[in-house]
Amino acid sequence: MFKERIEGLIDDYVNKYQGRRSVMTKWRKPLVGFASAEDQLFEELKEVIGPSHALPEDLLAGARSIITYFLPFEEAIIESNIKGENSSKKWVVAYRETNQLIHDLNQHIKAELNTLGQEVKTVSATGNFFEDELISEWSHKHVAYIAGLGTFGLHKMLITSKGSAGRIGSLVVDFESPPTDRPEEEYCLYKVDGSCTQCVARCVNGSLQENAFDRHGCYDACLSNGEVYSDMGSPEVCGKCTVNVPCSDRNPIR
Repeated sequence: MFKERIEGLIDDYVNKYQGRRSVMTKWRKPLVGFASAEDQLFEELKEVIGPSHALPEDLLAGARSIITYFLPFEEAIIESNIKGENSSKKWVVAYRETNQLIHDLNQHIKAELNTLGQEVKTVSATGNFFEDELISEWSHKHVAYIAGLGTFGLHKMLITSKGSAGRIGSLVVDFESPPTDRPEEEYCLYKVDGSCTQCVARCVNGSLQENAFDRHGCYDACLSNGEVYSDMGSPEVCGKCTVNVPCSDRNPIR
């Protein structure tokens, strides 16, 4: 019951968001996934990311399930970010407005579930990481992987059935919902047969390599865009490796 209700809540809220707020961004149909709070992969995140990464029960006592969703950008936003070394203004606006959408949507879901007697813990869409180490306290993309929304690409981003150009939100809840099956197939062409390294070529400062990734260099590129768009709140964003590549807005093996 909750699964269908939540999927409907998310889809309806995103569809009507432009009527609720004055925004420029448009999104394609969201993807929604569910994970069990007892999934062993949450424990493994402490090894993959670091011991500081939270477990579901660290965020919510009595956690039973995690809800995650991917909000894919429309094609025009993706295309706008292809040229140049700096992020396009349209991409920056989409980043900022989608972060606000995730906050508003999470509060909407929380309010709806609270009326049904359910407890919910929301997590900020961005900023929940340790700057010195650049390690997340709660990695939305890894949580979304556990919840079956996609697989990781060479560019370290989650590739969903609707691509990798978009934003991810997640919540922890105290009721059990059937977990989403994780994809059996690999969505990254490089990992399938080594046939694609376009995201490496798209990286603006060489932080992403076929066999290496400099997370601090990547963050420097994001900070550079923050300086360019200081009048927009200094958004720490880039996204160049997720556009004009096979996995930008579609399942590359479809």
